[in-house]
Amino acid sequence: MTPAALSGLDLLATAVVLVDAGLAVRYMNPAAENLFEMSSKNVTGQSLDNLFSDTAVLVAAIEYARANSCSYTEHDLELGASGRVRLHLSCTVTPAEIPGGDSHRDELLLEFRHIEQQLRIAREERLLDQSQANRELIRNLAHEIKNPLGGIRGAAQLLDHELERPNLHEYTQVIMKEADRLQLLMDRLLTPHRLPQPGPINVHEVLERVRSLILAEFPKGIAIRRDYDVSLPLLKGDKEQLIQAVLNIARNATQAIAGGAGASGEIRLRTRVLRQVTLARRRYRHALVIEITDNGPGVPQELQERIFHPLVSGREGGSGLGLTLAQSFVNQHHGVISCESVPGETTFTILLPVREKDEGGKIKAEG
Repeated sequence: MTPAALSGLDLLATAVVLVDAGLAVRYMNPAAENLFEMSSKNVTGQSLDNLFSDTAVLVAAIEYARANSCSYTEHDLELGASGRVRLHLSCTVTPAEIPGGDSHRDELLLEFRHIEQQLRIAREERLLDQSQANRELIRNLAHEIKNPLGGIRGAAQLLDHELERPNLHEYTQVIMKEADRLQLLMDRLLTPHRLPQPGPINVHEVLERVRSLILAEFPKGIAIRRDYDVSLPLLKGDKEQLIQAVLNIARNATQAIAGGAGASGEIRLRTRVLRQVTLARRRYRHALVIEITDNGPGVPQELQERIFHPLVSGREGGSGLGLTLAQSFVNQHHGVISCESVPGETTFTILLPVREKDEGGKIKAEG
């Protein structure tokens, strides 16, 4: 394979190994080096049998692809290397085609994917599809409610002018105030459908704003710990949308803690940067990680798969819209939210990609 073709493989997010007719390694791309914890320079020339244990299934897949001159995928493959954990992988074997010549025509490309990575990507795609359906449901629901709300408020206002007994005005004022509150909620539900208003964002400023709001709303019984990575790059996005997304998650956590019993409540805000991240089948050099962890009672097991669905809430009196809106805001920034929960520890993780053209300086952590 030509140097130009090999340089193209360097950019792939999946692990690729090039072997010759004798199944000796000729090349590993960076993703394969990371997956197998090996250096391409050190393993070049070594056979697959020397590098891995139990290669019978892999060799059988290679022989099938070679005999039939076609690509072949083995979906259930386990490979182990000396001193390392066995990897559960899928592998696609493809005979390498060299345009304009027949040198190295017996080379084969082995493309490895971690089974867990495939499951994660599939889950992300399901969440994105569900998020789109959620947005349409919320939009339709909000429009249906807004129309009668205007009539209710108008009727209450007319009634208020006609009432002769002053003590009855209290009731019409309640109707109008509640109609106004629902009107604001409907406007809030429709907000995710506007396009983000991007600008440079320091994510720690977002978290500090959320922290101050939570402490003001719940002044007693809640401790908020911070674990910030000072090396984070700036992010381009809509600051107000991200504040609202994180605030919805943090407020849910605080309300869960307040509704539980036992130890005092604690929320931990943590930031990190990840390198070479794939989100929704797109590869990014960097992504920002925001974790919001609480020590509350946890999300009930039966709700964990539906926690981001609209009108799903594990708290009495909850609207079931806060996490749905948070997911919508994050999705508009091409990011994803996930949740892991056991009693005593629930963590919501937000991954936000940093586009290369938007990368600027570093930001400093607060506190």
